[in-house]
Amino acid sequence: MHTSAIYQQLKKSLNSYIEQGNTAFTVALSGGVDSVVLLHLIRTLKVDNPAINVSAIYVHHGLSQYADDWQRFCKNVCVDLNVPFEAAKVVIDQQSRTSLEAQARDARYKALDELSPKGSIILLGQHLNDQVETFLLRLKRGSGLKGLGAMHQARLLQSGRVCFRPLLNVARSDIEAFAAQFSIKHITDDSNADESFDRNFLRSKIVPVLAERFNGFEQCTARSIELLQQQQILLDEYTQLDLNKCINEYQALCINQVSEYSAARIANIVRAWLALFTQVMPSQKQLEQIINQAISAKNDAQMRIDLTDGQIRRHQGYLYFVTPSAELTDTELNHSELKLADGRLLIKNTGCGVRPPKANEQVTVRFNCNSARIKPLKKPGSNTVKHWFKDAKIAPWLRASVPLIFYNDELVQVVGYFMSAKHVDENGVFWECK
Repeated sequence: MHTSAIYQQLKKSLNSYIEQGNTAFTVALSGGVDSVVLLHLIRTLKVDNPAINVSAIYVHHGLSQYADDWQRFCKNVCVDLNVPFEAAKVVIDQQSRTSLEAQARDARYKALDELSPKGSIILLGQHLNDQVETFLLRLKRGSGLKGLGAMHQARLLQSGRVCFRPLLNVARSDIEAFAAQFSIKHITDDSNADESFDRNFLRSKIVPVLAERFNGFEQCTARSIELLQQQQILLDEYTQLDLNKCINEYQALCINQVSEYSAARIANIVRAWLALFTQVMPSQKQLEQIINQAISAKNDAQMRIDLTDGQIRRHQGYLYFVTPSAELTDTELNHSELKLADGRLLIKNTGCGVRPPKANEQVTVRFNCNSARIKPLKKPGSNTVKHWFKDAKIAPWLRASVPLIFYNDELVQVVGYFMSAKHVDENGVFWECK
């Protein structure tokens, strides 16, 4: 096994991690030939380098009647190889407009991330044929440069953990030949024969024909994918330069700055800006709607476009990505600190503020009281909260989350913005949010 080409390739691909002191690896073990071979390879690498720590995780999706059997098989393989084993059972509630495969993948990554030992690198068994199939699936969907780049050998999860695919340049036939040579047992997923799944159809009907007709088809496709990935990296670098010029300290996008660019460049900047907040990109039609409304709308127009993870809003010449917030309720203030439903802490301080409440005054924090009136310190006249918010150019979607402090039914402070001139006291109290 030590002299095989696959083992030498795996050893080379992991060498940079090992040299940096990253010697903990967790194999995503499904029981299929690719992941079982990967486990044997990394276990052999541990024999060569005892500093390496190896573990394995099986994710039970509950999508196959054989899932329990596969879990037992994986556990037995790990017992035979003396590799620590964990199993995670995940529940997938199928959602509309999202494929079952994508939901299962997301659940799998989440489980792998949560169960893997701290600091370990998750090793995935995807190989060259998986890469070619992914490319063709993306081509069928009409993907652009980034999508056609298919799978990267390394990827970061949202937590920052590294996932690595050491077999991505190894053909399935070579992995199967390796398993046969060393009598490595594995299981076969019965669903792989179901050609109603696009990937299985490509695997059984399309890719073999292309590979037979065009010598080296898989390797040539992999080379094209690598070039696409390099071009995407270059584009990302230029995009980041554009984006840095167009956003402010609140990560809001300046419409005037963006509108100076060409249509293709604007679309690219908007996608990069959205990627700061969500992994679900809008459709081409939605993207055009966002850009058209942003650029053509009047300065005081109330723009709102709903996306999967939030809303795009326009305010004072900037675009903001607004995520849903917890509903805030009115509460009596009996203590110096109050934790709000959205996680913020409302804290009572002493100093220049409003006079302390009298014994017969109940102190409450309320929200979204637009018609309440107040005469702010150093402001002309009394007016509604709505008026003063607009005067202060506070974005409409932020107003409902601003705490309003009342003595009985009299507004004395708009936290973070105004103090009541009628109640001002240099040796008083005031509230702030942290």
